[in-house]
Amino acid sequence: MFTGIITDVGTITKAEQRGDLRLIIQCGYDMSGVDLGASIACSGVCLTVVDKGADWFAIDASAETASKTSNAMWAQGRRLNLERALKIGDELGGHIVTGHVDGVGTIAAIAPEGDSHRVSVTVSAEIAPYIATKGSVTVDGVSLTVNSVADNADGTATFGLNIIPHTWDVTALGDLAEGQQVNVEIDVLARYLARMQERLSAAR
Repeated sequence: MFTGIITDVGTITKAEQRGDLRLIIQCGYDMSGVDLGASIACSGVCLTVVDKGADWFAIDASAETASKTSNAMWAQGRRLNLERALKIGDELGGHIVTGHVDGVGTIAAIAPEGDSHRVSVTVSAEIAPYIATKGSVTVDGVSLTVNSVADNADGTATFGLNIIPHTWDVTALGDLAEGQQVNVEIDVLARYLARMQERLSAAR
């Protein structure tokens, strides 16, 4: 379990295709305090530490994981938003994030807005019903508030985000470009509400 509050930005220093994809990620964490088998969210994807050094850790990404996430996040040199798993007693500064990506969105536009950046993301028809104005969404592992939602004729939706300077500077969101894919996780509460509505509708 995570909160979507990024605590480090790591860099993929090596990507090697074995049976699965092995990534070596350089980071600023004190890895002596991170156990093998621990979970670290990497740009929104919950992954398991399988090897480590003083300033790096390794993960294995299965073909299933790679196929369900942003095609841009697995390349050598890529910067990743990192968050260690939530501990009991930690401050919940963002919202409840599972690290299970619901789908891939596409950056539709990026524009300066005051000192911030206005970022628009288009998501598939499967995710669109779960995005709500003033609701929470996780984009590449970062907990964000949805400022606006527009439904498109093909069933997709485009939602707007305001990225403040601090978030832009201390996460990998500053690397975003138009047309780039991003990992999107919907608010877990939206999942449960949709399931409850589905059950209620079926009972009528």
